[in-house]
Formats: sequence, C-alpha cells, structure tokens
Amino acid sequence: MKKVTFYTLGCRLNIAESGSMAQGFAERGYEIVEFGQDTNYVVINTCTVTNKADSECRNIIRKAHRISPAAKIIVVGCYAQLEAAKIAEIEGVELILGTSEKHRLFEHLDSAMADEGTATIRVENSSKFFGAATQEVDSHTRAFLKIQDGCNYFCTYCIIPFARGRARSIKVDEAVAQSKDLVVKGYKEIVLTGINIGEFSGTAGEKFEDLVRRILEIEGLERLRVSSIEPNTVTDELFELLGHEKMMPHFHVPIQSGDDSILKAMRRHYDIAQFKILIERLHTAYPNASIGTDVIVGFPGETDEIFQNTFDLLAELPITHFHVFPYSVRKGTKAEKFEGHLRGDVKKDRVKRLNQLGEVKVIKFMKQFVGSEQSVLFEQRNRDGDFEGFTPNYLRVKVPAGRDLRNCVLDVKIESVDGTDLRGTLL
Repeated sequence: MKKVTFYTLGCRLNIAESGSMAQGFAERGYEIVEFGQDTNYVVINTCTVTNKADSECRNIIRKAHRISPAAKIIVVGCYAQLEAAKIAEIEGVELILGTSEKHRLFEHLDSAMADEGTATIRVENSSKFFGAATQEVDSHTRAFLKIQDGCNYFCTYCIIPFARGRARSIKVDEAVAQSKDLVVKGYKEIVLTGINIGEFSGTAGEKFEDLVRRILEIEGLERLRVSSIEPNTVTDELFELLGHEKMMPHFHVPIQSGDDSILKAMRRHYDIAQFKILIERLHTAYPNASIGTDVIVGFPGETDEIFQNTFDLLAELPITHFHVFPYSVRKGTKAEKFEGHLRGDVKKDRVKRLNQLGEVKVIKFMKQFVGSEQSVLFEQRNRDGDFEGFTPNYLRVKVPAGRDLRNCVLDVKIESVDGTDLRGTLL
C-alpha cells in the first residue's frame, strides 16, 4: 500500500481542505501516515498570511525532503499560488497547485509524476466554489465544513484576496447535505469555516442565517460552531441563532486594532464603537461564552499612544482569547507603500505586552469554571495518558481515564486550572 502524509499550515479552512484531499487519497487505497514517517507522497498545504508563514512553508518542504528523500512532494495552497517559482527551486518538489487547482489534485497527479525532475506548476484562478467537508486526518471528532472561500474586502495589509480570489460560497442545500453526511459518519460537532463567512449571503444569493438554521435542525448533530466572523456581518437574525442549544457559546470576532485611525488605514468595515457594542452585547447575552479576537500590532503609523488605545480597549472588553500578530509587509498590498513602518523590535515588544495581557485574561476566565460541571466532547488521549476534549465554550479539559473516550460527550467536574487548560474528573 502506498503511503501519503500531510502537513497543513494556516487557517481552519486549510484544515478542511487537507481533510478532503486526505479522504481522496484514502479512497484510492493510500495509507495516511503521520508527518515525519517515511512515505511515498507528502502534501504540504501552505499559508502566506505573514512573512513568517512563508518561511515556515519553505522550511517544512526542506524538512519533508530530508525525512523522505524519495518521496514526491506536492505543495498546494496560498503560498503556492503566489510564489510557485520559488517553491519549484526547492529540491524534491514535484507538483505545485494554487488555491483553485488543489481541488483538482488527482487530475494533475498522474501526469505530473510521469514528468520527473521538473516541478509541474498549476496556479490558474477559478471563480468556482469547491466545497470541502472533512473527516479529520488527525482523528479529531470535530468536522470542519467549508462554506465560503475568497474575500472581496481587500484590506490594505492583506494578501489573501490575491491568493484565494474573490468571495464565493456553497449552496445551502449542498451544505446541509454535507452536514448530514458528517453526522451519519459519527461526527458530534461541525465547525462552519471560510475566509469571510459573514459575506456568505452576499455571494451565495442565499442567507447565511438560513444555512445555520437548517444545519441546527439536523437530527443527531450535537454541536455547531461558527469560525471567525467579521463584526460588521453579525446581523440581529444571526445573533438570535447564536442562542440555540446546539450552538456553542464560542465566538471569534477580529478587531485588528483598537484605534479608529488605524482601522480606517487598514480599510476595515467597522469602527471601535460598533465593535464594542457587539462584544458587550455578546457578553450580556452569553456571559459564559469565550470571545476571541485577532490583533495586528505595529501597523504603519501606529504610535505609542495608538497602541495604548488597543491595549486599553482589550483590557476593558470581555474578550477572553487573543491571537496577536506583528504587522508583516506583504508585497502587492496597499500598506506596503504606506509611510511610518515600525522597527521589528518595537513590534516584538508590543506583541509581548498584548500576549501577557491575554494570558492574564484567559486564566481569569478559566478560573470561574473551577467547581462547575461542564459537558466535554472528548477527542484524544494525550502523551500523559489523560483524555482531553473541549467544553462548549472551547476550553480544553483533561481527565484521567482508563477507557477510550474519543467522540464521547460526557459531563466533567472541573477541579483546577492547569496552565492554559482545565483539569477535571468524569461524573
């Protein structure tokens, strides 16, 4: 039996797409093995959101070749879309597929491998939506359902519209059918994912709220999550659906900056007042919900005072999880030509300060659940022998267990905070 391994960088959408490709290999008789094992094929699904992501992609390709010198390396995704020529120079790479072409991997595979010694490149763009419901490669019990791709926003710092193309969406009936299939296969939880899922209605010709409502009605589905959603796209109708018993109280709403002048320069679609209203409204309606956000620090023109505005706002608001990124210059974006670019050490210091604030806030949030009973969807046994899974509000819980708990939803008594996780015992 031939073997294939995957390495996925970047967002949940990439995870969903890797899952679909892995399923395609499995259906063709391949054994899916963990990255680091000797294999016949290596599929690397890339990200290009920052310079660090680009560098990591190149390093992983080289590492894959060292581990399996005879393996055929297939590089797909966003970085492949934008920098195919650079990737082709790396030893071991046989096939390079952009963000649209990776969905036609098996059409390209045979012809590309017949022409050994020269990397085959396919990076043509497409306006077609390619759906991806996934059985996870790494044995998770949550399935990521891709409902949307691309973006029409063209924020001044972001390369993704160039890598992923214009926004397009799945049809509601197709999403419901894929969701039902996932439930039949045993998945307890589905995560709706995309590049800008809040723009679903504008590109699908159907309402995002109708898609969410119909998935929530599926018999046998226990949990539904919505991945990152832009604050300007949360409608009153969607807000009401967030209170459904199957909808998990876990929201991710990117802010990027806590200062209106930076948001305007970024060409974001909201201001600080609108963001504050939404976060406070979410917290009031769902006080136990975890609320995450993305923050970019060191954007051109960000003074000490402007950064302090961001720091103070994040300290003030009931946001529990921060994903903090230093601004990274992306070639071809408008912000590349802005004045006022900051030194790397300044950005590094600001990232550190926000991460420290984030650690304090998430630990404070977790402590309030010590002594409570929580429903946990268990996923896997960790290296210490404990089983771990997630609460509805996406806090990781570890419990000692002699039996296999994978894909079980069980009640747990939370006993302590263990680093950035919770520890408990089965009831």
